[in-house]
Amino acid sequence: MATVDIPKQYKAAIYDEPGKISIKIENLDTPEPGPGEVLIKLTHSGVCHSDLGVMENSVNHSTKPLLPYFWKNLPYPTQKGQIGGHEGVGVIVKMGSSTERAVVKIGQRVGIKWIAGNCGSCTPCLEGQDAFCHTAKISGYYTPGTFQQYVVSQADYVTPIPDNLSSEDAALADALRWGDNIRGFAALAGQIWTVGCHLAVQKLASRGMATRVIGIDAGSKEKLVRDCGAEHFIDVTEHDDKSIAEEVVKTAGGLGASAVIVCTASNKAYAQSLDMLRFGGTIVCVGMPEGTPEPIGGAFPAKLVFKGATITSQAVGNRRDAIEVLDFAARGVVKTFSRTEKMEKLADVRSTGNCSIFFSADAKTRFFKK
Repeated sequence: MATVDIPKQYKAAIYDEPGKISIKIENLDTPEPGPGEVLIKLTHSGVCHSDLGVMENSVNHSTKPLLPYFWKNLPYPTQKGQIGGHEGVGVIVKMGSSTERAVVKIGQRVGIKWIAGNCGSCTPCLEGQDAFCHTAKISGYYTPGTFQQYVVSQADYVTPIPDNLSSEDAALADALRWGDNIRGFAALAGQIWTVGCHLAVQKLASRGMATRVIGIDAGSKEKLVRDCGAEHFIDVTEHDDKSIAEEVVKTAGGLGASAVIVCTASNKAYAQSLDMLRFGGTIVCVGMPEGTPEPIGGAFPAKLVFKGATITSQAVGNRRDAIEVLDFAARGVVKTFSRTEKMEKLADVRSTGNCSIFFSADAKTRFFKK
């Protein structure tokens, strides 16, 4: 294999003022991969709404929030100079020591997820619950993320990208992370599920898991949601808390949905979800509202008991989940929608909080509309 030319410095987008929507492009020294690590030349990276929460998480976030996006549940303030991002795809350009038995190699395309690495030995890891590893590294939060041209990552934790899947389509929160949330729950063919995220719609639609999907979003998203496979669509802007639940129950044959997957970071959406369920239904918590934590509105014990309802959650999947989700994408089960912009617009796009962004080594960015 030809020698890979690795520059001494590269570009990275850093959080220069945590607590504000502010990003600065800087030149950094290219890192060396340590034992068990690989150096990846990133070609694309997605932006998730959670990146906004991490950026807004400052040392003063508990007493003087500057904007409403911060996650008060984060244990530590985001450090100045943090490189965000956790949805990266690139090519391995250098292997560290002790990687002789690694299943990846130089020149191979791989992906980086929210969990950038784990120990593989603690009880959560042994049970396939990677998100709860006692020493897990989170990409973009106290671990350099994917908003940069080069990144070091754990050789046995990066995700191989299928040959027939483009890097643009692979570098998605939904392909590497959202899909894990959906895959982790059993669904029976013909069940009616209510969801908001459009790739989750695709995942649950007949081409993915043979469920019947009701998509809930703003009216401008109707065509997108239906194109993704939703059987029904409800415009959230045309209803109040009571009528939207009534509409879901009516649409679902008068019984309600078998499950409601709350993908949005909205306390109001969570409060509405219980009344959308049929008997024995399940609320799946995925989206994490920012600001001061609130309990799920209306989730009284008696109401849960009389409805036989279950409230569960899923953070991210494990390595196997990520591989299987990418296989869905490679087979065309899920598709993406995107446009291209410059890296310098990263902060502007992030402030809208409604899309994912991809930037490549040539300082271009690729957006994915959620």
